[in-house]
Amino acid sequence: MVNPWDVIDQHGADALRWYLYTASPPGQERRFSVDLVGEVVRNFTLTLWNVYVFFVTYANLDGWKPASEQDSILYSDLDRWLLSELHVLVREVNKAFETYDVPGATRPIQDFVEILSKWYLRRSRRRFWKSGSDADKLAAYATLYEVLVMLSKLLAPSMPFLAEEIYQNLVIFGGSAAENPEGTAESVHLDVWPEANQVLIDENLNRDMKLIMKLASLGHAARNQAGIKVRQPLAQVAFSVSSQEESQALEKYADLLADELNVKRVTMLGSAGEAVQYNLKPLSKQLGQKHKGNFPKVSQAIQSLDAEVAARSLMNGQAIQVVVEGNPIDVLPDEVEVRAEARSGLVVSTEGPYLAALSTTLTDALILEGLAREFVRRVQDYRKQVGFDIADRIRLYVQATPQLSQAIENHRGYITGETLAVEVIYSPPPESVASVQLELENEKGLFGAEKSA
Repeated sequence: MVNPWDVIDQHGADALRWYLYTASPPGQERRFSVDLVGEVVRNFTLTLWNVYVFFVTYANLDGWKPASEQDSILYSDLDRWLLSELHVLVREVNKAFETYDVPGATRPIQDFVEILSKWYLRRSRRRFWKSGSDADKLAAYATLYEVLVMLSKLLAPSMPFLAEEIYQNLVIFGGSAAENPEGTAESVHLDVWPEANQVLIDENLNRDMKLIMKLASLGHAARNQAGIKVRQPLAQVAFSVSSQEESQALEKYADLLADELNVKRVTMLGSAGEAVQYNLKPLSKQLGQKHKGNFPKVSQAIQSLDAEVAARSLMNGQAIQVVVEGNPIDVLPDEVEVRAEARSGLVVSTEGPYLAALSTTLTDALILEGLAREFVRRVQDYRKQVGFDIADRIRLYVQATPQLSQAIENHRGYITGETLAVEVIYSPPPESVASVQLELENEKGLFGAEKSA
């Protein structure tokens, strides 16, 4: 037996409730342990809390407050997509509660928070980081604020304490309550239950962004196969998709994909054969049992097909047809092994009809840019370790090998912008400044930083 108070003391009542609600429908058997409840904290609560902390940190830094006139906000496609998905979520949660479907009212929230953190926030970070306030930055704040307040309301029945904490800080202390004290509930548990705004739901936009996220995942998979970090820029990635509508979506959001995958160019493959060469291997066990003595003829007929066309159908879960002695024969996807060999200079990742072909050739310019990006990461880690505030401007001291120095100089603007450095000084750090030894690939160096007056 697990003592519930041990679980609550370690992980809190909200995590316990959330695990019970999402694990399985009421009345069904389920596994239970302190560690399983802890996974809720690691995989969901902390993810949501980190998004909330990110918003609060930068909103306070910029002195941002929610605007009363929402119609004047110029939302980006990424903002409109997130708000569309948010109201789809509200619709799903309401439908689930109305039918007493507890997992159906909680699991979609967890899925939404994952795309909020891993896609929207990651793709929007620079909008919050940039100095000054423009229309795009204000739209990002307004979008994230609306999403977090709505999530606090949807979470109120299942995670009452976390929901109240977020609501109190965003709405009561920092939001609309100050502007409209008569029209704001004093607690999330006293507020009006949300209803989906059908006007904000754009199914086409949701479908397009789902495709872009899938293609981004394939691109990352290709990087992993090649063993190349995302911080190393690459020249190009090319995609193969399954329809003209998807081709149009890829063209529209090519810049988003290029930034996510850190490539200079995103292109469309005219056919998957441009990136890979397909081979079809009939499986003797399945086809031999099915066709007996005719197996050699069936095998020969399969191998005489256009390999690329047949492979795309099979990978999409569709049967193909061959003709043997005048008789049509259906061949199922699990009866043929599809082998794909990437063409020279490319690494390929596939899923069903989708394919990503990543160019892995590194030029000198790409190598230098990769060194600069890795250097930025080391400086950002340094800022955290020495306790600099996120808004602190710094003076950066660097002593490095010639190639690393060249990388820093070539990308000085990018480095100073990312690290908030007012200047880069090519000399060893003063004795009063903590220094860090640097080793990137085959390049070595020493750097340190101090607050700029």
